[in-house]
Amino acid sequence: MRSHYCGALRTKHIGETVTLCGWVDRRRDHGGVIFLDLRDREGIVQVVFDPDTDEHFQRADRVRPEYVLCITGRVRARGEGTVNPAMATGEIEVLGKELEILNSAATPPFQMDEYTAVGEEVRLQYRYMDLRRQEMQQRLMLRSKITSAVRAFLDAEGFLDIETPILTRATPEGARDYLVPSRTHPGQFFALPQSPQLFKQLLMVSGFDRYYQIARCFRDEDLRADRQPEFTQIDIEASFVDERDIMGITENMIRELFRSVLNVELPPFPRMSYAAAMERFGSDKPDLRIPLELVSVDDLMQQVDFKVFRGPADDPEGRVAALKIPGGATISRKEIDDYTSYVSIFGARGLAWIKVNDINAGVQGLQSPILKFMPEEIVGQMMERLEAADGDIIFFGADKARVANEALGALRVKVAEDIGLVAEGWSPLWVVDFPMFEDDGKGGWAPLHHPFTTAACHHEELAADPGAALSRAYDMVLNGCEIGGGSIRIHDRAMQETVFRLLGIDEQEAEEKFGFLLKALQYGAPPHGGLAFGLDRLVMLMVDAQSIRDVIAFPKTQTAHCVMTDAPGDVSAQQLRDLNIRLRQTREQGE
Repeated sequence: MRSHYCGALRTKHIGETVTLCGWVDRRRDHGGVIFLDLRDREGIVQVVFDPDTDEHFQRADRVRPEYVLCITGRVRARGEGTVNPAMATGEIEVLGKELEILNSAATPPFQMDEYTAVGEEVRLQYRYMDLRRQEMQQRLMLRSKITSAVRAFLDAEGFLDIETPILTRATPEGARDYLVPSRTHPGQFFALPQSPQLFKQLLMVSGFDRYYQIARCFRDEDLRADRQPEFTQIDIEASFVDERDIMGITENMIRELFRSVLNVELPPFPRMSYAAAMERFGSDKPDLRIPLELVSVDDLMQQVDFKVFRGPADDPEGRVAALKIPGGATISRKEIDDYTSYVSIFGARGLAWIKVNDINAGVQGLQSPILKFMPEEIVGQMMERLEAADGDIIFFGADKARVANEALGALRVKVAEDIGLVAEGWSPLWVVDFPMFEDDGKGGWAPLHHPFTTAACHHEELAADPGAALSRAYDMVLNGCEIGGGSIRIHDRAMQETVFRLLGIDEQEAEEKFGFLLKALQYGAPPHGGLAFGLDRLVMLMVDAQSIRDVIAFPKTQTAHCVMTDAPGDVSAQQLRDLNIRLRQTREQGE
């Protein structure tokens, strides 16, 4: 039907007769000449109808925004003084000869230009309209370009695109499963996959030594601001590899992706241990564009009587750390109170601070309500360690190490954003040497990644001292966001059984839930590892969007609700009977 896309026309098409299809972006009537801005996924072009084509001129007079049109006309140069440099098609226009109204349109629920402020609830309710906006069209087109570039790179590297099941069995991977009742197996359930983890490992056992998949994953997680119940992973696995191999392949892939899609050359990818990241930045995904670091002062605080600091300093699991903000002494008391409220989100019980007005005046040149609790000598040593200067402010975190790190790590980012300390550009990073386990808060262990990650030690050493063991895991971080995480997997049954035991999974439960995997590990499983990228988050960063919902065609809200289709919804009593399900209460009763 069309010969060209609207946004693809340029001066090289002048003199050609073209047929365009699209939506009316704007209609203007200037002294008997009708101008229509026609829009499609590639952009907008101006079409002019004059009274010489009476029948089609009359049709042009009837059209309104979002009408669907088919227009045939001749491309011509715009007149002198009418060129629009803000439009890619701004040097030309189309003199309309024929116009067919393919469909009319009701008044849009909101203005369609990208500058209109529209509530997210309305945008998601009318998502098919929201997706017509050029900003959204460009984002989803770039997403498609990204996945095409990923496939091209991995195909060239010898990886095979292999699909894994969507209907599988429930396995613990850190979040709740979405369950699917089976009609043919009454009382039993499938689960939607949280990741293709076990199947891609089984593909390695099967001899498919290089696998990838653009995989849909499902997690019934507790609600968070930027999580979706269904999301997409770039899933990669390979055999006969170690950490250097997987990290090298995936780093090259991301470099090529930025080069081909954004024309950006990424800087080097430094490597940092998990312990160093937490010590220096309070986060395992630090944003290295921010020139602020945490500094431990536990040894100094062990010499003061101030219990708020002395207690965590003496606690083997505690930490007292300082965060110096150069030039931050201009931060007001109200802003400090706001930051105090902010860190409370992460469990901090307060936020101590010192303003440096005159460093050469000693304690008299400092301003803080906590100075009276600290000896002058200790304060001087602390200022020296922090290399404090006039005009600085120093914030303190004193608590269990986890709380202090999370609170100060988050404060570091927030203050930097507030006062403009975040540098431009891209700052990638590998975080390595993660602990194998973390305390689950119930006297047991929980895997820091997942229970199929192997340890950097023998399984007997792991069993003897699980708290000291490191894993062979690695995360790729970009501008403070974890965009991909992976590990070398367990390929030995003895190691896998040891990990299960340490996680409180006894032999019977392990056989019931993972018997197929344990059996497969007995039949010549090769050493293997992989990495999965969160495609939604990666695209969000590359297009500079504010939320992953802005790069997903039909996302759910923060409450995992689709306001467009009103899902999830009720099903009929007959459907429930077919599935041998009886509800304990109806939705109305529950409300």
